[in-house]
Amino acid sequence: MEFTRQESLDRLQETVSGGDPIIGAGAGTGISAKFAERGGVDLLIIYNSGRYRMNGRGSLAGLLPYGDANEIVVEMGHEVLPVVEDTPVLAGVNGTDPFRQMDVFIESLKRRGFSGVQNFPTVGLIDEDSGFRQNLEETGMGYDKEVDMIQEAAEQGMLTCPYVFSEEQAREMAEAGADVVVSHMGLTTSGDIGAETALDLDAAAERVQAHHDAAKEVNQDVLVICHGGPIAWPDDAQYVLEHTEGVVGFFGASSIERLPTEEAIEAQAREFKEISLEDD
Repeated sequence: MEFTRQESLDRLQETVSGGDPIIGAGAGTGISAKFAERGGVDLLIIYNSGRYRMNGRGSLAGLLPYGDANEIVVEMGHEVLPVVEDTPVLAGVNGTDPFRQMDVFIESLKRRGFSGVQNFPTVGLIDEDSGFRQNLEETGMGYDKEVDMIQEAAEQGMLTCPYVFSEEQAREMAEAGADVVVSHMGLTTSGDIGAETALDLDAAAERVQAHHDAAKEVNQDVLVICHGGPIAWPDDAQYVLEHTEGVVGFFGASSIERLPTEEAIEAQAREFKEISLEDD
């Protein structure tokens, strides 16, 4: 079910006004989407890393040349959109893709039933000080293309929920018309294929607050939520929300579909292995 930008925003604002956090969930499979929706999430986001993640690969596989990211999200839409009943579904769009006419692609996503977009894969996960990142920026495949994509989607009436990694990017996305700024703390820790290098929660809260303040300087109405790094479990998200001001939610991808799946399947398998062939 497709929602207009205003319908999606009204629902999110109602959630916050009611004293509840906005919770977004990444969905790499239809079953992930179905049961995240039953759990009450406010947004569902699908992108290529969701497929890789649920195939047992690290989320950063989405940044490497293992497939056409924008084509994969279209394919995933066929799996996810039909099983979602009443939740806005966002497409992770590779805004730096030089083989897409972005206005046409955004229009096609809207026609397929997506209610919004997020900038993923994103070069924001590549160290700004690295030669590789600098070369991407110099050769027309930089973060500015992701900002342009968000602006295009906003102009086409889609909900926009971009990842930001710095205060400057938070301002740029707010200026481009972002509705929900997602303060990204890096690859999620925990679990079998999670990152081991990350900020601690206090440092994450400080950075999230800085991103929030920068976005709000541009647009007081923008919503700011947090994601990634050490914010892996509900208690982590609670801690960050308690140690920031004005941050209104959390987006979990690995946190909502990978980590619980790892634990549940392993525990279930162990229980079956404990049954006996012999009567006591």
